[in-house]
Amino acid sequence: MINFLDIKKINERFKSELMEAAERVINSGWYISGRELEAFEHDFAKYCGVKYAIGVANGLDALTLVLKAWKIMGRISEGDEVIVPANTYIASVLAISETGLKPVLVEPDEHTFNISIDSIRKNYTEKTKVILPVHLYGQISPMEEIMSFAHEKNLLVLEDSAQSHGASIGGKKAGSWGDASGFSFYPGKNLGALGDAGAVTTNSDELNRVLRSLRNYGSEEKYKNDYIGVNSRLDEIQAAFLGVKLKYLDADTKIRKQIAHKYLSEIKNPNITLPIIRNQELHVWHLFVVRCDDRAELQKYLNDNGIQTLIHYPTPPHKQKAYQNLNGLQLPIAEKIHHEVLSIPLDPTLTDSEIEKVITVINGWKI
Repeated sequence: MINFLDIKKINERFKSELMEAAERVINSGWYISGRELEAFEHDFAKYCGVKYAIGVANGLDALTLVLKAWKIMGRISEGDEVIVPANTYIASVLAISETGLKPVLVEPDEHTFNISIDSIRKNYTEKTKVILPVHLYGQISPMEEIMSFAHEKNLLVLEDSAQSHGASIGGKKAGSWGDASGFSFYPGKNLGALGDAGAVTTNSDELNRVLRSLRNYGSEEKYKNDYIGVNSRLDEIQAAFLGVKLKYLDADTKIRKQIAHKYLSEIKNPNITLPIIRNQELHVWHLFVVRCDDRAELQKYLNDNGIQTLIHYPTPPHKQKAYQNLNGLQLPIAEKIHHEVLSIPLDPTLTDSEIEKVITVINGWKI
């Protein structure tokens, strides 16, 4: 079986460095908010091209804490509207709800899967205060157009960069376009920890200060609490692991792009729709997502032929039980995407023979 993603194999390439990092943390005797976190925050901020990276416990917290901080800073208020693509993972929407804001789900671009400027314009109201573009599957959203509109309307922009580490437009990376960005380092991400982990990137001095307090019980000085904060700290050991893997991120991205290019060039089955990209720079291929009318049949066929696949995501947020108040929304493009998408294997450890098998088997479906 060709695994959809072999996380163990991915991390085995760095095993000796990861073990050294773990030993360094253990021997330090300092396991929370120490030198490893400080070093990773510095390196990741530099990688993204921003002033600050603030490590937090996970990607959901990264988004939630930014919105909470903006409320504290007086930038947004209870009940304000946040425009977000309807075909995202539910975490993007949960962050909005958790902070007392109103999610406004809009249709994505059917070809790129990302939010479109047209959908943003159509759904903008006087209550809109934030745009939350999600760089889905590894392809960065049309940030030039989004930022232009945001400046025109005096809106905040919070990038969801959980799947887009290193994606860029004109050399400007995901995480450096908006007023802030939330990253996830879940183990399966392009830059993955060996557990849960996340970060916020920003150029704002004030947001940086408030976030560092919020993640630590709302405290900048021990036993003095300025805000109603949370415990959302990026552990020293995960920071150390991420520091190791960050060094190899661009090399892994290059491999991902090579595999994706081969898929795009050699998968020729007319029953399958391949992803569409504007140029290779925009996409870091966290996922390679195809579409077809008979997804269940295609998934079974691939599994029967030794190829594991996953569905990202089978049910859109507005059709989930958790959001019963949104169940009546009619979002046909998002719903069509959710019914048709299927993610095929793509990770830096795939062998040439495995890649060839994926292509050959897919090209043989219904032919």
